[in-house]
Amino acid sequence: MSARDAFHYIVRSALEKDGWNITDDPLYVSFGRVDIEIDLAAEKLLAAERQGEKIAIEIKSFLAASAITEFHKALGQYINYRTMLELDDPERTLYLAVPLSAYNNFFTRPFVQIIIQNNQLKLLIYDNVKEEIVQWIR
Repeated sequence: MSARDAFHYIVRSALEKDGWNITDDPLYVSFGRVDIEIDLAAEKLLAAERQGEKIAIEIKSFLAASAITEFHKALGQYINYRTMLELDDPERTLYLAVPLSAYNNFFTRPFVQIIIQNNQLKLLIYDNVKEEIVQWIR
């Protein structure tokens, strides 16, 4: 098992407060003799549709000295994980969870926004102090 991110339990708590049922911690996915672990998987019943929404969350703290280096790693991981889910669990949507401070200080920069759009990153912005989800960027 890989090491948990510094804010793993904060994001888990925030999802549960938001009405998500955590189904896997971590979510194991396998395809073509490649195995990965995505930090969390969750489901939420959507009453209007009477179907559930299934998500996977890769949690990042962005606490290292270089935000761009952390972003490079997170982006590569996100693309690999999204591809793996498309092959193994296509009903599940992948989100990259980032703290509000990292989003405000780094993810809003024009270059980063272009990368997010070009790679169709879905983001979950969380407040690591209040343990709450601030925004979903779909």
